[in-house]
Parts: sequence; structure tokens; C-alpha cells
Amino acid sequence: MKKILASGFYPVLLIAKKEIMDNIRNFWIVLVTAIFILLTLTVSYFGSLGSTGWNDLGLTVVMMESQVRFLIPILALMLGYAAVVGEIERGSMDLLLSLPVRREEIVIGKYMGLSATLAIPTLLGFGCAGIVIGVMVGEMNYLEYIIFILSSILFGMVYLSISFFLSTIFKRRSTAIGGAIFLWFFFSMILPMIVVGIGIMGGAFSNGIENTPSWYLALSLVNPSSAYSALIDLNLKPVSPAAAQMSGFSFDYPPFYTSELMVSILLAWVVTFVCLSLIVFKRRDI
Repeated sequence: MKKILASGFYPVLLIAKKEIMDNIRNFWIVLVTAIFILLTLTVSYFGSLGSTGWNDLGLTVVMMESQVRFLIPILALMLGYAAVVGEIERGSMDLLLSLPVRREEIVIGKYMGLSATLAIPTLLGFGCAGIVIGVMVGEMNYLEYIIFILSSILFGMVYLSISFFLSTIFKRRSTAIGGAIFLWFFFSMILPMIVVGIGIMGGAFSNGIENTPSWYLALSLVNPSSAYSALIDLNLKPVSPAAAQMSGFSFDYPPFYTSELMVSILLAWVVTFVCLSLIVFKRRDI
């Protein structure tokens, strides 16, 4: 065991595997997979106003997008808030540190394992539901649906990195979960209100929502949810017309709104908070 831990990338892989196996044993992956399957099928069949029946990919993703923007952050924050502080409280972190493994390997391994724990049910849940919808509808662009799934996984990794960082700075699980709850409220409710308030003061909506200026659209990208929504709209062609019809308005994104930019923004969130977690955990006295 020590020889394996002392060589190459094996410590990271072993720690990641442990995180995955722990969440399989406590049925977290099975439960979340079932939630995603039921949610997607329910939204696709009952989501249309005034009618029931299977909706196509475009309308299903439009209705799912708002659900995902609230659900995945909650799941990611719940998954990551106790990743480090929970191990410290149980005493298992002392055992792990007694092995020939570096602290940065612990952080990277645990984050990789938790990311896989979040990605597996997302892929299985949305994937299985997508297959059912494709069979029932008869026409479905599976490539675009895969883009939706991968974008949702990346979106979840953003909040997972934030909650993981919280787990490294707090000394008790109770405090960490309080911080996770606050962050969910901040990114889901408080930050959007701040951005809209700045837009109102700057006259961003004076010419109608469909003529929203570029500076406001750029400002809105401080919220990872906005980058996620834009990434979906830019890549799933059937989504934008359906979304415009459902919301009652439409506008063209400015030229700088590209898929590459949205992915870069989401990745920047992930890299920033994983690096912060590395810095804090390496300096933490355990």
C-alpha cells in the first residue's frame, strides 16, 4: 500500500476511488440518478402548459435548464461541504496524512472523486431519461443533448469546488453547511438581484429587454449560472427559439458571447477554488 501511495499519480487515483466507493456504499449516486431520471421525464411529459405528452429535446431542455440551475448547485454544495472538515472531525484525516501522501494529492484526489460522484448520476440520470424521450418522441439530436449533460456536469463542478474550499477553511461541519447554504442563497438570489439592480441604475433596460446592452450581458457573467445558461443557448439550436417563445422576448447575444468564453469562465471558477483549497489545506494545522 505504501509503495503504491509513494509512486506517481496513484495516490490521487486511490483517494478519488475511495470517494466514489464511499458514495456508492451510502447510495448517494443511486439516489441522485433516480432524482435526475424522474425529474427529466416528469418535466418532459408534464412540463407544457395546458397539455400533457412527450416534448422534444428543445422544449425539454428549456424547461430543465431552470431546474438544473437550482438543483445541481444544491447537490454539489451538499456533496463537498464536509469533504475535508468531515474527515478531520472523524479522525480519518490523521490516518490519511500518516501515509506517504502529500496534502495536494489529497485535495486533488478528493476533488476528482467528488467530481466523478457528481458526474456519474448526472450522466446516467439525464442519459437514461434522454433515451426514453428519444424513443417516445422519435426525433432527437443526441449530440446536442450530450452537450447539455456535459455543460451541467461542468456547472456542478463549479459549485463543488466552492463547497470544497469551504470545507478547508471551516473547523466544524455545522459551520461549513451554514456557509454552503449561504452561498446557495447568494448565487441563486442575492447576486442576480445585485446584477439587475446595477443594470437598472445604469439604464440597461430603458430600451426594452430585447435591446439589453453588451456591458450588462458581460456583467451578468460574474454569476456562473449565467455562463451556464448562455452555454446551453449557444450550443442547442432548438433551445433558443423555444426559450424565446416561452419567455415572450428574444435578443441576440453580443459577438463576444462564445462557447469558448463560457467554458473558460466555468473552468476559471473551478481552477480558482481548487487552487485556493490547495493553499489553505497545505497551511492548515491538523
